[in-house]
Amino acid sequence: MDQGKSYQERMKELFNVENLFGKRMPLEGVRVLEVCSVLLGPACCDYLAEFGAEVIKFEGQKGDQMRFVTPYAFFWKNMSPGLEIENHNKYWVGMHLGHPKAKELFLEMVKKADVVADNLTPGRMAEWGLSYKELREVNPRIIQLHVSGYGSWGPWTGRTSYDAVAQSMGALSSITGFEGRGPIKSGVWIADWITALMCAVAIMAALNYRERTGEGQFIDYMQVENVIRFLDWTWLYAYLTGKDRPRSGNRDLAVCPSDLFDCTDGWIALAAFDDASFKGLCQAMGRPELYQKFADPLERLKDENARELLQIIDAWTRTKKVEEVEALGAQYGFAASRVITAKDAYYRPHYRQRGTVQEYEDALYGPMVQQVYPPRMSETPSRILWGCRPLGFDNEYVLTKLLGLPHDEVEKLKAEKVIFQWNPDIPSHCPPPDWDGKSGLKLA
Repeated sequence: MDQGKSYQERMKELFNVENLFGKRMPLEGVRVLEVCSVLLGPACCDYLAEFGAEVIKFEGQKGDQMRFVTPYAFFWKNMSPGLEIENHNKYWVGMHLGHPKAKELFLEMVKKADVVADNLTPGRMAEWGLSYKELREVNPRIIQLHVSGYGSWGPWTGRTSYDAVAQSMGALSSITGFEGRGPIKSGVWIADWITALMCAVAIMAALNYRERTGEGQFIDYMQVENVIRFLDWTWLYAYLTGKDRPRSGNRDLAVCPSDLFDCTDGWIALAAFDDASFKGLCQAMGRPELYQKFADPLERLKDENARELLQIIDAWTRTKKVEEVEALGAQYGFAASRVITAKDAYYRPHYRQRGTVQEYEDALYGPMVQQVYPPRMSETPSRILWGCRPLGFDNEYVLTKLLGLPHDEVEKLKAEKVIFQWNPDIPSHCPPPDWDGKSGLKLA
């Protein structure tokens, strides 16, 4: 690397997205058996798959529920966007593990796997004879993750949970929204995505422990506990003061000023908490006396002072265009960035250059553009190799490659309905209408 280049130039060269597919992936050699549906479990395995783990996903005959969860009933080439976004780089097997023969095949795969992940009703795997006890008997090194709304034990175990329920039961919804109005849930499935991320972290920790000790383990993850954990200072404040955190809209109760403000042509996020940035904001506003009045950041956080200051800033931004405030932020050293839409983010050169948004050619669906998980890693970057697949798309590949079954045995399993593929009467189970019958298929 040319040391004569600037730091930013050297970093851009080190992380050059054009070299993405010439590099290895950090979780190569880790095999995960995914017995998951909807979002919480599949997203966990998607994190692992985008970093190179070999993830084999099992679906029942009805298919993953996310095959039918799609905005405004919108489908593209028979694909639901709800299914695609948490199911990259996986191998797809149609096989219900409640079938006795399927159970036998699954246990054979467990012998050659590192991780089993499920987000079924607590105890469902045990009903099929596939509890951690049975898995451990065939592979003492196996790591099993079970994630559910309320965990495998406790008074609420078995209760149904979705993202909106988890946000509510974890107390996130109650602190989200505007003063004097009702609670609001996040615009995205934040309880699912963050819990899935932490499940992936737990699996990585278990893999590290096994590397040092040779021992596998069972991980029980409760989604609502995870929501409680990421409520920053809220819980400690409630414990120490006996007060609930109030809803405060876009205002940050622990940093002032930090809020979203209306400009003449759009909205801007603005923050200036430390001494230099707040002084710069006051100078940019032409109100140096505000710095003298509110110099102490703790004084600014007092409710009456915060309300006064935020009203002054709001009146100022309403006279400015977004780009004017952004330029003043850059000039005077306070944070100011426009509130962009998803469409805006899609076209941002910054995200394309960094590989945050990745362009790739999917063998089944053609050209695709999707967001990729951070962090950026110089030697073993994450990446999307392919997207979701029709139900049972990789049956033959998995059974012949992983278990060494002959092709005629695979055909027999299909005839016995131990394994199955997409139902042509259900479009969201199927390949694109123009599929040539071979593109995207893996060969053992």
